[in-house]
Amino acid sequence: MELRILEPRVRVLSLARRGLWLYTHPLLRMLLLPQRSRCRFFSLTETPEDYTIMVDEDGFKELHASEYLQVVDSTWLVLNVSSNGSTSLNNQPIGVTKIAKSVIAPLAEHNVSVLMLSTYQTDFILVREKDLPVVIHTLASEFEIYKEENGELAPANCEDISNGFHKAKQEFNATVHPIQTPQNRFCILSIAPETLPAIATKLIDVLFYSASPPKDGAANNQESITFFAFSLIEGYISIVMDAETKKKFPSDLLLTSSSGELWRMVRIGGQPLGFDECGIVAQIAEPLASADISAYYISTFNFDHALVPEDGIGEVIEVLQKRQEAGR
Repeated sequence: MELRILEPRVRVLSLARRGLWLYTHPLLRMLLLPQRSRCRFFSLTETPEDYTIMVDEDGFKELHASEYLQVVDSTWLVLNVSSNGSTSLNNQPIGVTKIAKSVIAPLAEHNVSVLMLSTYQTDFILVREKDLPVVIHTLASEFEIYKEENGELAPANCEDISNGFHKAKQEFNATVHPIQTPQNRFCILSIAPETLPAIATKLIDVLFYSASPPKDGAANNQESITFFAFSLIEGYISIVMDAETKKKFPSDLLLTSSSGELWRMVRIGGQPLGFDECGIVAQIAEPLASADISAYYISTFNFDHALVPEDGIGEVIEVLQKRQEAGR
């Protein structure tokens, strides 16, 4: 297995809904006109609370400061696991549950906070740049680790580690957060970049004009949730939308897995989670991995979201409830 530290340095932001109009132009340029932007890593996720943006430094420069934009102080590096010696962007994702025991749990045990971004093509693990020495030290025994520089890969060896061994391994005992299961049925899709103009109008409408105001308790177990995720990373497009929203798009342009399965969401966090706590992803990914349940995972500014196969949602709830009871 290879672990790659990708070249982009990423910033994580929250854009308030009421301030969206201030950023329509740069967001549309990154969404629909990548050839006019130097941005290589862009992700926009709509939730009931806000829009979460994950963007590299070139894209970040296009977003001016305002009272509506919150920015995490840390810069994040992007890790990507490959099982065949070639970038997994060319393959179906390895899956967050597949890397739970080899990547996510060990980092939690060494007090490293992570964010996850699963896409149609692959799974990205984001770690704070300051934690890179600990990441390399923790994972070097399990992975061949490479750093991407100027488009080339070079081994990340001990010379790359100047500090950071102070985070000793500890017993994994993260705060157990409540989970919610909205009623939406979700699709995980991709489109060919050259067909992006053909869905541009619908994409703009859904992301910027169609959202209804969030309701109190809109993410409880009985209601649906506003959720739409779009990423354009290294030329690959990934979209997560619910099945009702999918009906607005031309089906012949949407690429899905051969099974075409639908997914249900498990939303993690009763209150905004913050960025300093460790083990949030692990508390979901580890028990699902032990039960051999596949999952996509998307972290946002306030909450985390795991997508699991619709026909397995009952088993997922049972597994996670047992984990919660054991953690109390």
